[in-house]
Amino acid sequence: MRRLSVSLLIGILLGTAPFASAVRADWFFGLLGSSEEPPAPRADAVSYAVEIIAPDDAFAAVLQSASNLYRLRQQPPQSGEGLARRASADLPRLVDALWAEGYYDASARATIDGHVIQMGGAGLEAAAAAADADINRRVAQVRLDVQLGQLYRIGAIKIVDAGTHEPVDDPQLTRPYILRLASGDPARANAIRDMLARLTDALRKESYPLAKVDLAEAVVRHPEETVDLLVKVNRGRKAGFGEVTITGTRNLDPDVVRSFIYIEPGDPYSPDKIAAMRKSMGQIEAIGSTRILESDHLDANGTLPITVQVDERKQFAVSAAAQYSTIDGPSARAEWVDRNVFGGGERLRLTGVVGYSQQDTWETNTSDRKNFLDPNRMEGRANVNFIKPALWGSRNDYLADVTLAREVTTSYQAEYFNVSQYIRHRFDETLSVQGGWEIERGQSQDSFGKTNYFLSGFVAAMRYDTTDNALDPHRGVRVLASGGAYASFFGSSLNLYQGRAQASAYYSIDEESRYIIAGRIGLGASGGATLFDIPDNRRFFAGGGGSVRGYAWRSLSPLGFNGEPTGGLSLFEASLEARVKITDEIGVVPFIDAGQAYAAAFPDFQQDLRYGVGLGLRYYTGFGPIRLDVAVPLARLPGEAVWALYIGIGQAF
Repeated sequence: MRRLSVSLLIGILLGTAPFASAVRADWFFGLLGSSEEPPAPRADAVSYAVEIIAPDDAFAAVLQSASNLYRLRQQPPQSGEGLARRASADLPRLVDALWAEGYYDASARATIDGHVIQMGGAGLEAAAAAADADINRRVAQVRLDVQLGQLYRIGAIKIVDAGTHEPVDDPQLTRPYILRLASGDPARANAIRDMLARLTDALRKESYPLAKVDLAEAVVRHPEETVDLLVKVNRGRKAGFGEVTITGTRNLDPDVVRSFIYIEPGDPYSPDKIAAMRKSMGQIEAIGSTRILESDHLDANGTLPITVQVDERKQFAVSAAAQYSTIDGPSARAEWVDRNVFGGGERLRLTGVVGYSQQDTWETNTSDRKNFLDPNRMEGRANVNFIKPALWGSRNDYLADVTLAREVTTSYQAEYFNVSQYIRHRFDETLSVQGGWEIERGQSQDSFGKTNYFLSGFVAAMRYDTTDNALDPHRGVRVLASGGAYASFFGSSLNLYQGRAQASAYYSIDEESRYIIAGRIGLGASGGATLFDIPDNRRFFAGGGGSVRGYAWRSLSPLGFNGEPTGGLSLFEASLEARVKITDEIGVVPFIDAGQAYAAAFPDFQQDLRYGVGLGLRYYTGFGPIRLDVAVPLARLPGEAVWALYIGIGQAF
């Protein structure tokens, strides 16, 4: 039996890297960005080539990261003694690295031009003399030979209270999904370190913000080839949140930042609340980055003070983007943003979108015009959007939006001008509701003629979002619901009542979120007016990149006498995706979409659902995934495309 000092084992825990493939160090030189060839022989140094030999090719990265010989191979020492000492100093590093992987009988030796250096330095002088003889003649050949021995496994894991030294009787700490380490598992340092971190996190979730979990002792039993662990838990005091201090604001009112922080002094401490706080403050576009610092001690009230450090972004920004679909055609987007108009986090965004429809529109079908530069195929949108957050320091926001748009689809053409104003109330990080007034004047035109309309009415919306990322969610749910009442007594040219809701859920199969299942369902309903009284752009359609991929945008609905989509009074949509990361940057996404619009006020499924299936490619960047989807329609009808390609930024939903 052998005892390891706490400092030695913790040093191993903090200083090792995970496994990687390959064994010969020089095989990686080019891939790692260094010269594969050693320096040429010269008079003022001992040029050398190094080779690391291990019984298993899974250890290359671990041994390379531990070896100074490998890292400094392009910086040769000035003498043979310097090379020999560099090699000798590598041997305990290599053994420590293998101990961290559970090989407690590991050994290593170095060879310079056939002269062996053992652990402890035996043979160093002869190896140094041989290396001196190589100066200005040839490249010294250095080998590091490693023997693994047996893989040791976890024996007993004992968790005790740091104060009483009594075993901890807390099922929240000893559950298998918290420990994830049991007797018989390989005694790898990374696994032990991760277990300690999970135990600490579990205590913090129980409102012990200053909890500490330490590996007090590791006993290596050589005859049994096991390692027994003694873990000491110091909970500290259970506490709530204390005062929140905001620093770093220069041009931004700190009361605005505080309104997006939903914890109050005395609320139970929770690390999940800290994460939610960071996400919530990310909604303030004037803030670039946020650091949340927890005090290392409780205040006089027994609560934990929090300091929020914010870094403001540049006030103005300009951006441009483009996307393309083989069915819907190309589009370009330009945007200008003022992130802090009056110093209260007010955001003003001006957006312009221009696109060109590759669909045969209702007009081109009628006139049989196929001019690629047909102006009737041009579509676009100009938008002004303004948000004033935290009215008078409250959790209420003012939102205003002005839009001028032209839409062109396979069944209609529409132009409209829309103005809306809302008051939004944020209950917490996940839930908000808003209500306001909307006015729209426009004209839609299809094969049945022109419709001039005016809408004025009350609109409301609700958002519930527990996802962890806006562009690439891994976990959580997102629910969006909206509705409007455009009654004739509000001045509308028709009575129209509409509502729409969409819910999506994201489930990460593994802890690293390399395998994610994502699903979406959407519903729409209308009332108060007949289908042909409603302007085309206010009817429901399915199809397109955000709906049923493989079909043209807004092309799925009940059909008219000429076979063109007429739109519907209601809508049903659903999608299912499996998001699989092949590497940290590349992923594939098989998917299936379904959807249809219906003539009834609520989806009655009298028309068959239309399905699209496909495969997507994702390139993950710091700002979100770049998306490329290829989709094909199932049970394709005459005139529908065989396949469709979609390119954009962010996940499909």
